[in-house]
Amino acid sequence: MSDTEDRDQKLITEDQTIDVEKILEKYDRESVYRRLTGFWKWVISLAAVAFSAFQLYTAAFGVYPAQIQRSVHIAFMLFLVFLLYPVSKKSSRTKLHWTDVVLALLGVSVGAYIVVEYVPLMYRAGLPTTLDLVFGALAILLVLEAARRIVGLPIVIVAGACLLYALYGNYIPGMFGHRGFPLRRVITHMYVTTEGLLGLPTGVSATFVFMFILFGAFLHKTGLGKFFINLAMAATGHRVGGPAKIAVVASGMFGTISGSSVANVVTTGTFTIPLMKSIGYEPHFAGAVEAAASTGGQLMPPIMGAAAFVMSEFIGVPYIRIAAAAIVPAILYYLAVFVMVHMEALRLGLKGLPRELLPNVWKTLKDGGHLLIPVAILVYLLVKGYTPLRAALVCIIVTVVVAMMRKNTRLKPLDLYEAMENGARSALGVASACACSGLIIGVVTLTGLGLKIANGIVYLAGGVFFLTLLFTMFASILLGMGLPTTAKYIVLATMAAPALQKFGLPPIAAHMFVLYYGIIADLTPPVALAAYAGAGVAGANPMKTGWTALKLALAGFLIPYIFAYDPVLLLIGATPLKIIGASATAIIGVFALGFGASGYWLRNMALWERAILFGGALALIKPGVLTDGAGILVMVSIYVYQRLKVKRESA
Repeated sequence: MSDTEDRDQKLITEDQTIDVEKILEKYDRESVYRRLTGFWKWVISLAAVAFSAFQLYTAAFGVYPAQIQRSVHIAFMLFLVFLLYPVSKKSSRTKLHWTDVVLALLGVSVGAYIVVEYVPLMYRAGLPTTLDLVFGALAILLVLEAARRIVGLPIVIVAGACLLYALYGNYIPGMFGHRGFPLRRVITHMYVTTEGLLGLPTGVSATFVFMFILFGAFLHKTGLGKFFINLAMAATGHRVGGPAKIAVVASGMFGTISGSSVANVVTTGTFTIPLMKSIGYEPHFAGAVEAAASTGGQLMPPIMGAAAFVMSEFIGVPYIRIAAAAIVPAILYYLAVFVMVHMEALRLGLKGLPRELLPNVWKTLKDGGHLLIPVAILVYLLVKGYTPLRAALVCIIVTVVVAMMRKNTRLKPLDLYEAMENGARSALGVASACACSGLIIGVVTLTGLGLKIANGIVYLAGGVFFLTLLFTMFASILLGMGLPTTAKYIVLATMAAPALQKFGLPPIAAHMFVLYYGIIADLTPPVALAAYAGAGVAGANPMKTGWTALKLALAGFLIPYIFAYDPVLLLIGATPLKIIGASATAIIGVFALGFGASGYWLRNMALWERAILFGGALALIKPGVLTDGAGILVMVSIYVYQRLKVKRESA
């Protein structure tokens, strides 16, 4: 047994009773796949590698025309989804039913039809043949079924409702009604044009989203995830409440290469949650810490979740600009969680882990620090103006080369094969969600539904900006429950963000607002999938874990309001000096928020102290001389009061 394995064995004191697969299957639909053997195992494996090879080829030598590139992408996705994912959770995971083979082949056919008939389809645009309509209807049904299997029923319900709205909207009175469209027109719009199934979401998935997922798969294969955990342990494990800080730091870093909050919770949580419980954190708090930290990973640059790439295309802004805008809010979010776990440890009198059981910082950096080179090169390439597609391709090559620098990270031919297979399989959820979301976008462009919903939100709010923000937040959380991040962002960007832009909010601020609340929906009861996964690992009450995670993620609820009123935190329209000043006071405000939310500073605080400190935190986070002055005055007053109280109690 190696030194690392021996140390890990000593650190984890609980019995190995955590069933990771069972927890993932309960809260993450992408984990409910078949474990086939023999012939079909190799068919799936080779198809997945071929999928990755196609994406690598087009990234290197140029993508095909939009309809061809995207239809091949959908064909691969449908083929693999129907072979891998059973019709229901009760279906066999070890046997393949003949109907799924038929559906998989039909999935290939609807994509191949576009490729074969590409030129004739373009010539007869608007005059579809019967065969065009048959394949179009089949493609819509197959995409809906594939999304139901791998993503879940909510997005299918939304997409289905949108399709019915396109067909029968003429029966709806008032502002949401329209003239109605015949079935022939709807099918053509969804299947042949680049406004439906082959629209922008699928286009993003078929190019750089897939490549970044593949990049993450190669990074993961080199052992970068384990390096993140070891580095977090070395840096924070010996400090007060060390295991909780390990969870915050490791999950934040791991989240940059994982697109799923639930998968992040279970992957890092199986290690960090038992450690937190071992030093005295309550199970529900341990699960909540891991959930809050893992969820924020999708907001942390430089490799954010796939939704950030979709946002780049939606608003026509380079991805590096999106990542830059996300830096300060993401740091504030993680700092708030870090402060709260620190104060909870002080309140409970919890210590850190013994140094002799923790890895050495310098040795950890020596063994795995070179794995950060591809990430650094990615940032450099994006700043230099490379497209995300080309930057991801270069970084995949760099990852393979860099991994050769040390024996413990070197990738063998089998590792490369498995990375390509895992990358394709990891991309299936995003690809199916994007294709299904394309149906929603298609209805919006056909009927103008997005503008009508935006007008409805503004009308309901009476033209008041704050109420519009509030209603948009509720809509974002409601629509975000149970949907993967990419799908929820696409829906929200289409239906909720336009309402905010009506008040002159910059597009990045409006879209970042809905993205934040869509992601935080993973922590919001009653459908808090990430928090419930954390509760499953911790053996805690799911609802209690959810509400605790919500408290820890409080900064994530407040920060979007702040940058909606003043986008300086998104680095929009401000001088460097103003950005530094606003960031500094916001950081102080996050400390105040952490103290108030945890209920502890120098001592346990009364409810009125927490309320005043909470107000001071809001004042500090919001940029402005008057608000900053008021917030600092509140903090100083509470500190002096607490100091005097501690002295009096000691005497």
